[in-house]
Amino acid sequence: MAISIDHLQIQHVLAALQQQDTGWPLDEVARLCPELTDDQVFLAIDYLSRSGQVCLTRDADRTYWVKV
Repeated sequence: MAISIDHLQIQHVLAALQQQDTGWPLDEVARLCPELTDDQVFLAIDYLSRSGQVCLTRDADRTYWVKV
């Protein structure tokens, strides 16, 4: 089963992240976009990270954080 995501969904995830003052744990970003599946949010974050629009970091507890 293929998961699809389009440019509008990617921009929606980016806009939701831009409205936050701090970074978000990667596994909680989906709560910002409840109309998208977890897989779609992860694909959007992957795209945004690879294109340099968000930064992914990992803390000492091995939690990944997403920040614009």
